[in-house]
Amino acid sequence: MKKLLIALLISATSLLTAQEECEYNTMVTEDGQEIKSTKEYMMYEKVFGNTSQFMFFSLMNTDGTPVLNFQYLAKSKDFPKIYCLDKSSKIYVQLANGKILTLISAVEDQCSGLIYDSTEKNNIRVLTGSFYFTVGSLEELEKSPISFIRIKYSTETVDYPVKREFVSEGNSKKYNPETYFMDTLKCIQ
Repeated sequence: MKKLLIALLISATSLLTAQEECEYNTMVTEDGQEIKSTKEYMMYEKVFGNTSQFMFFSLMNTDGTPVLNFQYLAKSKDFPKIYCLDKSSKIYVQLANGKILTLISAVEDQCSGLIYDSTEKNNIRVLTGSFYFTVGSLEELEKSPISFIRIKYSTETVDYPVKREFVSEGNSKKYNPETYFMDTLKCIQ
């Protein structure tokens, strides 16, 4: 009986501490090379009146180089603000331990494109970009939750507070952006 109880306790503990499986999107390039990236993960959501803003991250490893894929989506009955990225753009990540890490833009010039959703009668702007991690930043991101994200766009800098967890108003899913890197970096190593 003792052995059965110990076995149940050990299996329950291992189930509770088991890490989530990594989920990937796969892209095939023109030369037939397969590139895997983690699924997009919502890091920020702001819904106010008829305007919604969303920020998504995903990670990929390109020939041994880890890359952060960034996507910003804004939808509104009006025209959402245009944001652009260029070579001088950066993402600053403040960790809960106070350290600030910098990610460097991997794109030339790119601005958010405009799409019209005739079903919901919304104007949608989508901006995507890729950012490189600086030396030592991956190790820091694996050890500490994040508390703040600052993005230096081409013409301005915008701050995005990071929540420990939130339930999206758009899809009703629960997200834990504070520990995104701690939970997901293992998927690209």
